[in-house]
Amino acid sequence: MEFETIRVEKQGELGRLTLQRPDRLNALGATMMREIRQAAGWFDAQPEVRVVVVSGAGRAFSAGADLKDSPVAGAVPREGGPDWAERREVGQIGLRMADAVEQMRAITIAKVHGYAVGGGLVLMVACDLRVVAEDAVFSIPEVDLGIPLAWGGIPRLVREIGPALTKELVMTCRRFTPEEARAAGIVNRVVAPEALDAEVEALAAQLAAKPSVPITITKEHVNAVARSMGAGQTAFADGDVLLGAVLDPESLASAKRYRERALGGGQREGRKE
Repeated sequence: MEFETIRVEKQGELGRLTLQRPDRLNALGATMMREIRQAAGWFDAQPEVRVVVVSGAGRAFSAGADLKDSPVAGAVPREGGPDWAERREVGQIGLRMADAVEQMRAITIAKVHGYAVGGGLVLMVACDLRVVAEDAVFSIPEVDLGIPLAWGGIPRLVREIGPALTKELVMTCRRFTPEEARAAGIVNRVVAPEALDAEVEALAAQLAAKPSVPITITKEHVNAVARSMGAGQTAFADGDVLLGAVLDPESLASAKRYRERALGGGQREGRKE
């Protein structure tokens, strides 16, 4: 399939979904999120594809939501703008993207380098397995942006690392390392940057060689158990939460300060969230 912001490839049993906005550090705008959801459906229609590698072109996996083209920006009411129902739909795009990736029939492997921040981290966690370069950078800055973590991020993180660490990482917005993420259970493997490609290719080949029926059933079984634990059942109102948060004066002031720091500080590389 041809897309504007992602690249989709199929090589026998292996599929690839590559975020293709390197000049923006693969910031997740509304178009990209819609296209990721469409790509997930396309892969589901390719029965021969057993494994899909999700990665980012250029210097990052994904720097998070693109504030110039994001559900948050689209959710702010304005004269002549979209009505409530349309804004609510925009607010749900991220959740639907993450759900589509998580529910894909094929096994998904996130190949992570550079930034995996905010919504980019949620996309990584929506994948079944996560292989990360040891120099990757993780953070969840939504609170500093004056918004709650949405896109199903809270239930997914609680599922992976528990309530206490989820609260700490989301509330403090601090950076954390791949090794800390591995110890917490967010990622499966941490490797040297130069070994990332080979590690992911070997893992994908190993999984693709397994009998597809028990592999598929195992994925669905684990996901069903996770849902029964609450993950995926408590994020239905993410869009409504965003609609409320973006109008709070204190939140707007915090978001302004964050942008000013990003523009004037050490995030000149293209960080958008």
